[in-house]
Amino acid sequence: MGGSSEKNKNAELILIPSPGIGHLTSSLEFAQLLINRDNRLSVTILCIKFPFTPFADSYIRTALASQPKIKLIDLPLVEPPPRELAFNSPEHYIWTFMESLKPHVRAIMQNILSHPVVGLVLDIFTMSMVDVGDELGIPSYMFMTSNVAFTAFMLFLLSRRMEDVFSDSDPDLSIPGFPDPVPPSVLPDAAFNKDGGYATYYKLAKRFMDTKGIIVNSFSELEQYAIDALSEEGQSRTPPVYAVGPLIDLKGQPNPNLDQAQHDKVLKWLDEQPGSSVVFLCFGSMGGFGPSQTREIALALQGSGLRFLWAMRSPPTSDNADRTLPEGFLEWMEEGKGMVCGWAPQVEVLAHKAIGGFVSHCGWNSILESLWFGVPILTWPIYAEQQLNAFWMVRGYELAVELKVDYRRGSDLVMAEEIEKGLKQLMDGDNVVHKNVKEMKEKARNAVLTGGSSYIAVGKLIDNMLGSN
Repeated sequence: MGGSSEKNKNAELILIPSPGIGHLTSSLEFAQLLINRDNRLSVTILCIKFPFTPFADSYIRTALASQPKIKLIDLPLVEPPPRELAFNSPEHYIWTFMESLKPHVRAIMQNILSHPVVGLVLDIFTMSMVDVGDELGIPSYMFMTSNVAFTAFMLFLLSRRMEDVFSDSDPDLSIPGFPDPVPPSVLPDAAFNKDGGYATYYKLAKRFMDTKGIIVNSFSELEQYAIDALSEEGQSRTPPVYAVGPLIDLKGQPNPNLDQAQHDKVLKWLDEQPGSSVVFLCFGSMGGFGPSQTREIALALQGSGLRFLWAMRSPPTSDNADRTLPEGFLEWMEEGKGMVCGWAPQVEVLAHKAIGGFVSHCGWNSILESLWFGVPILTWPIYAEQQLNAFWMVRGYELAVELKVDYRRGSDLVMAEEIEKGLKQLMDGDNVVHKNVKEMKEKARNAVLTGGSSYIAVGKLIDNMLGSN
């Protein structure tokens, strides 16, 4: 692989991100951050074709169109596992799928080794590729698209056994990295899954320990408590943590689900609203509700009297509105109080002066974007680690207003009265959360400036990769 002086002249990193949009957004930002920071580095991204993410390929190519130092290599399409596996445990399905890609990753990387490869950067769901890196003598790093606290939860699993699936009746947990005891009701669904979900989390966590570093899309001013917990005595085997965020796509890549006319219509409507007067409701690329819950949200919006922008993915039309919305809701809305759209350009919306609050599923990208623009969140977590995110944002740091921290889609119905109360609390400018979020906005932006905590962490990471330390 060449000597260290040759390495430092032209060093290549191989990234293998998960193909979900929520994972790709920060992974691609990270790749661009590295090559913009150090001209010795170039990046090759191995692109995974996954049955449930048809837009991933076009998203990657659009995002990196102007980056000649980032090369893309397509992994071949492989036979996916049986679809019913995905319904039993999405995590186990993804693990099984990634295992089938190993021989193809190995073949491609052997071809790349004609020039110096200094590291393999893996997503949480591509961690099994550590084996390929080990075979070829290439150190692996994990890029955690979530936060340090979730990383701490995953590593906490290693203090248990692989068969110790969690139960709702378990007592509150003392997890290093969380300032308060954690109720089992806010753990990810996989923690309770006996069909391979929990076992997959456990196997993934074990692979964290086989890396040379854990890179996290967060910043130390937000998560110093969790960073310290992972580096304390007793955690000495934990690889070093590099908090390099917030990594946010401020340009906003074109969304295949959002046409230009709809995009312009949304922003024009916001331009017409008073400052900090609009509440934005958006529940992520996989978030959505059935008719009963949709109706309760609509009743809450009517009752609150607040202006709103509601991204519903599949908004009702005048023909079918009576199945999901209260009678007369669309007519009332069109009097100027609000706007319903299918998809919204989230970064541009949160940046808009009219937005005063954000009802969110608490996906990590959405939380970072809300902090970056100083917009407080009302928590409504739905899947993955979102309940855990909501819990520590509300209870640990008072950076969000609580609607729910333990919501489970399909089993819970949040009533209009509770939602309306939460909306009014969210939009109350005297709420302590508003003050805390505004302060964190400044810290987030300072972290990535020259000399900021994340800037310094990226420098240390590059030194580690190039063997300069």
